[in-house]
Amino acid sequence: MTDLKMTFACGDYDRMEALMRGEIVPEGIELQFEAIQAPREIFDRMVQKREFMMAELSSSEFISMTGQGDCPFVALPVFPSKAFRHGFICINKNAGIKSPKDLAGKRIGTPLYTQTAAVWIRGMLETDYGVDLSGVHWLQGAIEKPGSHGHAKVPPLLKPVDIEINETGKSLSDLLADGELDAVLGSRMPDSVVTSGDVDWLFPDFRQEEKDYYARTGIHPIMHLVAIRREDYEANPWIAKPLYDAFCKSKDIALKKMGFSGAQKIMLPFLYGDLVEVDQLFGGDPWPYGVEANRKTLEALVAHLVEQRLIAESLDVDDLFLDVT
Repeated sequence: MTDLKMTFACGDYDRMEALMRGEIVPEGIELQFEAIQAPREIFDRMVQKREFMMAELSSSEFISMTGQGDCPFVALPVFPSKAFRHGFICINKNAGIKSPKDLAGKRIGTPLYTQTAAVWIRGMLETDYGVDLSGVHWLQGAIEKPGSHGHAKVPPLLKPVDIEINETGKSLSDLLADGELDAVLGSRMPDSVVTSGDVDWLFPDFRQEEKDYYARTGIHPIMHLVAIRREDYEANPWIAKPLYDAFCKSKDIALKKMGFSGAQKIMLPFLYGDLVEVDQLFGGDPWPYGVEANRKTLEALVAHLVEQRLIAESLDVDDLFLDVT
């Protein structure tokens, strides 16, 4: 019997490396891995054109489409991208922002109001720090260049939000440095936090903030999941388990290689000390897949989407993913 050919678009992350190289092969499947280190490009091509049978996809976009009842994809509980986001809130030093609550009523740039990173940051600011974001004027556009952040096709917002599209001819990073924005938050740090003396992090010791957040909540924010075109899954429902098993094996190989002490695989000078700290904090696996191991995180994301009126009502996280048990 010929193996099923499946195209898969994803970033070339270490946890995907064994799959990309063919070191791990899902049973019965010939995986054609297309490495694209630009998540927004993958999302746009998958959502708008259905270019791939399977792809890395924005968690908030998938959940929002599911909440509307017309999602053309199903999802595996595999999470290519996770990221704490305290370090992705940057401020102009002259904007009078001394604490998170000072963001209230400010002019803030973000790549996409609906992107998962922005959803997590707003949720964290409101829930953990009591920040009132209702009076914020949002400027939406790319952080690193003038213009838009991709061409997202997202469901309409369920409540009015004061959002302006950036048509200044400047990037959000430059607008922040020039004082035309008070803050920037989203999926990447603005270059100006390093290049401009007028820009700083809201949380200068963001690593400690993130560690405290995880120790307190058990939440490691999920950014992306793995989506399969619904028609392809329904034609071949057997694929879920071998794909999930292969993703898990590939991740386990990456963890083992990262921890090899004979020679460092990653250019982090304090890698082994970091690994000890990560092991103590995360209990042996800093990047688990599956619904149960990520239940708190997934439920928090759904709650933030409801609170921010990106979806009308809560969804059961078990219903969001294929059963791979």
